[in-house]
Amino acid sequence: MNLFADFEARIKSALETIAIVAEKRSELDFGRIVVEPPRDPSHGDAATNAAMVLAKPLGTNPRALAETISEALKGDADISEITVAGPGFINLRLSTAYWQRLLGDMVDRGTDFGRSSLGQGRKVNVEYVSANPTGPMHVGHCRGAVVGDTLANLLQYAGYKVAKEYYINDAGSQIDVLARSTFLRYREALGETIGDIPAGLYPGDYLVPVGQALADEFGTRLRGMPEAQWMPIIKDKAIDAMMAMIRDDLAMLNVHHDVFFSERTLHEGNGGPILSAINDLTFKGHVYKGKLPPPKGQVPEDWEDREQTLFRSTEVGDDIDRALMKSDGSFTYFAADVAYFKDKYDRHFEEMIYVLGADHGGYVKRLEALARAVSGGSVELTVLLCQLVKLYRNGEPVKMSKRSGDFVTLREVVEEVGSDSVRFMMLYRKSSEPLDFDFAKVTEQSKDNPVFYVQYAHARCMSVFRQANEVLKDLDIDSAMLAQAVREHPLEVAEMQLVAKIAEYPRVIEAAAQAHEPHRLAFYLYDLASSFHAHWNKGKDQPELRFVNDNNRQSTVARLGLVHAVASVLKSGLSITGTNAPDEMR
Repeated sequence: MNLFADFEARIKSALETIAIVAEKRSELDFGRIVVEPPRDPSHGDAATNAAMVLAKPLGTNPRALAETISEALKGDADISEITVAGPGFINLRLSTAYWQRLLGDMVDRGTDFGRSSLGQGRKVNVEYVSANPTGPMHVGHCRGAVVGDTLANLLQYAGYKVAKEYYINDAGSQIDVLARSTFLRYREALGETIGDIPAGLYPGDYLVPVGQALADEFGTRLRGMPEAQWMPIIKDKAIDAMMAMIRDDLAMLNVHHDVFFSERTLHEGNGGPILSAINDLTFKGHVYKGKLPPPKGQVPEDWEDREQTLFRSTEVGDDIDRALMKSDGSFTYFAADVAYFKDKYDRHFEEMIYVLGADHGGYVKRLEALARAVSGGSVELTVLLCQLVKLYRNGEPVKMSKRSGDFVTLREVVEEVGSDSVRFMMLYRKSSEPLDFDFAKVTEQSKDNPVFYVQYAHARCMSVFRQANEVLKDLDIDSAMLAQAVREHPLEVAEMQLVAKIAEYPRVIEAAAQAHEPHRLAFYLYDLASSFHAHWNKGKDQPELRFVNDNNRQSTVARLGLVHAVASVLKSGLSITGTNAPDEMR
């Protein structure tokens, strides 16, 4: 149950009974009314802006309207106190009976408490990582991988039907460079001395085993072939090897895609899928023949002062029109993007999310324009840009990797600090902001290390149940018993504050899903863990607040219900972030 959605519905229902509201109902926008936790918990359990939103269109004073709304709500037995604050905010304090029922629901639902039907099965495609298959994953890919994967998990939990997708950029000049770099390592495996890797080729040692595998399979046969003959063979083998390595790297990070889409399939049959997508845009009136003005600043090498086939993207929100086919009839890189988007559209996705690196900022408007042109505005498109990650060790910048040649690999980071630390810390800042990742800080066992602090809270919850099983050996503790106990036995005020923090979880899930901001979940989990640890520490000084008390079994079982609810939400949230919820920590 979403407490805040519940009371939002109740407040809107109460508003319908107020004469001044009923008279002008058709002119009022109830969609702006929200119910949320008050900034200061001492003000109550929930607060609404209803009077502030409706006062102006009703032509009345917001505080006076707030008093009227308060009167309309007084018949609700689940509200124990209503106060009007400031210019017209309404604060609600909920009854003990309501909190007991809600906690019972939390216990009953376990890790499903917070699961939402918000998405109503809406089909969403989340494309993330999509790194060129030219080498191992590096730490720059890591953040996008975690953000995309967690967002997909979050949307799924919120009721959307989600496909996790990886677009393999296996066409274009970078693949030719990969093949030539691999061929050099193949010759090296045959015993040739290749010297320094020439400029323009990939220098990393990760291609050495690929070259050796080619030597084992083909012997010297490839060496005597002209490039036109060995190039397609080497391309296929190198791409397969790189994608196997990328999948392994991602698996270490607990990232698994549903679909791996090959760009090369768009070029099959002389680019049939691309031509089909361009024809579709042409039919819709978005394609014409013309010249593009030279771009501002340095003119790129592939710019042509000739007539080309152009996408009229400025009419659908872009800054400039985009070339689809060059004067010689060859496709531009963007033409493949058009065909790929059209393929997703034909797979009936209603929403498409691209998680890209910060250097792809220039792609946002063209992709948004493309979505409007292809779908007629029926598809919602979101582009999330992940800012850079800087690596440190005790405050000092981390040096580059020998294996990769010029960057730190994802594998090296995960092997040193573990997948859990990497995933949670990649979420512990909004993705649009730069992130500093310090190897020392993410492994220390302290409150300053968020992943440790949250996991430790779950482990502590499990330790409470181990203690209870020792003390109450004659009780068969299960969720049904705990749910009944919390519904029958009122908890202390301090414990109710912890229940209120748990109650925020469904709202956090829905808000994070709607905003496409998975970092909100990481922040919430840290806050919940902090509340639990604080309550745990109170029990050290006040024995009557301890979760397990053999002298008061009824109270103990009810408190175990509270611990069960905390543990369930922590486990649920950590699962969405792709992070483990350990039963104990050493």
